[in-house]
Amino acid sequence: MPSRRTLLKGLALAAAASAVPMPAFAQDYVPPLRQMRGMWIASVVNINWPSKPGLTADEQKAEFVAWLDVAVQRKLNSVFVQIRPTADAFWPSPFEPWSQYLTGTQGQDPGYDPLGFAVEETHKRGLAFHAWFNPYRVSMQPDPAKLHPDHPGRKHPDWILPFGGKLYYNPGLPEVRKFCQDAMMDAVTRYDIDGLHFDDYFYPTNTTAFDDSATFAKYGAGFPDLATWRRNNVDLMVQEMQQRVLAAKPEIAWGISPSGIWRNKASDPLGSDTSGGQSYDSLHADTRGWVKKGWLDYIAPQLYWYMGQPPADYSKLVPWWSDVASGTNTLLWIGQAAYKAGDPAQAAQWQAPGELSAHLTLNRNHPEISGDIWYNANDVKVDRIGSITTAVNDHYQRPALAPVLPRLAGGEPPRRPVLAYALRKPGGVEVRAVATGRDEPFQFAIFRFGGHASSRDFADARNLVAVVPGDRQVRWTDPDGKRGDHYYVVAVDRANRTSKPSNGFRVI
Repeated sequence: MPSRRTLLKGLALAAAASAVPMPAFAQDYVPPLRQMRGMWIASVVNINWPSKPGLTADEQKAEFVAWLDVAVQRKLNSVFVQIRPTADAFWPSPFEPWSQYLTGTQGQDPGYDPLGFAVEETHKRGLAFHAWFNPYRVSMQPDPAKLHPDHPGRKHPDWILPFGGKLYYNPGLPEVRKFCQDAMMDAVTRYDIDGLHFDDYFYPTNTTAFDDSATFAKYGAGFPDLATWRRNNVDLMVQEMQQRVLAAKPEIAWGISPSGIWRNKASDPLGSDTSGGQSYDSLHADTRGWVKKGWLDYIAPQLYWYMGQPPADYSKLVPWWSDVASGTNTLLWIGQAAYKAGDPAQAAQWQAPGELSAHLTLNRNHPEISGDIWYNANDVKVDRIGSITTAVNDHYQRPALAPVLPRLAGGEPPRRPVLAYALRKPGGVEVRAVATGRDEPFQFAIFRFGGHASSRDFADARNLVAVVPGDRQVRWTDPDGKRGDHYYVVAVDRANRTSKPSNGFRVI
């Protein structure tokens, strides 16, 4: 076991070797008013929440609230919470059993509604809740007999296939595709979620060991090969999910976080200058095609590589994905590898506290990128070498509203609120605002100016001092407020659309 001194010396040498420049920000840099700032809270094999199976309902609730505290502390505005990790449910689903990661026993009622609780607590803090689903994975173990007796995989053994020590729903069966959609849409229609989110798992791999040959023989007529047919099956899932979301709840976001390489340039001239695993070929996920065809509200590729890394260089993939998203109505968010920063098993570049911050600095040169999602919550919390703190201090100096989906931008905005007062009190300036519309706002955005403001000043995040949870009225104290400051308040709805600014109020 190396000594602490040896480890520290190694980390110092690694940081020097990485040569990642610390960001030097221009004084006139205008931070974005709108930016996705999210983190993934994983439930599969109890990665994040619950931290272990069998916790009491109160213990599970306390853990989830603590994760929300982390999100607020790190100045995030969204959480992506895994609620269907293995064809199971974190809510009382009529389609699939209770998740084993709640109680330790699949099908056992945890004594409360985890999804309902999580959504409510998330919204109380003014955060958006994106429900994260794994579309096809059935089990992290290979024995169907270990599934709950009422599990769909037991009732329909022809629906599942083993591979790699796990079980999967067979994506080539139309009835499976419909069932998976039905199971996920149950949560979408019954709960007040802000988004439906898929991760990067589709077909497990491009191999005959995943034996869907009989399904291909039945349904593959007209396709030149197995791979093309498989891609079409995934395409149908993606396209139909979009249609169902738009029909049932058009104001929520629908998106996918795929693995970061669509195809390498050596395989396809449209591909990226990389030589890593290709989602198009290995997972049968035509991620570039989904963006170009307009099937997603956003895409969040997992660019889990450092800048300069062979065979997949972050600084080459960012412009490639930006070019893919350019000219489309698909927002581009970047999946960031918080889990690699400071991990001694990772390369020297990941031992530099500024690596992740440098990623976000590079992103600034690509206006197609409107934010980031961090994997995973525990790494955002523990911040091993200060990399998260560095990124937050460098890039999240100001609050940020979440982006508006392009297809919702023209919708009716919330009603303009009334600013009742902005008064000096012990501890700062207290601001009180009152909603005027029928629906209470999801958030209030509070702006502070040295004098009267013009309409364009409200697009400048340097003037935004707080984003607070909505209510019929809100009181908030600005510790930095002073005599002569002018305050305005803007109402924000669940689609992140903003009202006209309130009346102004000058502090005397």
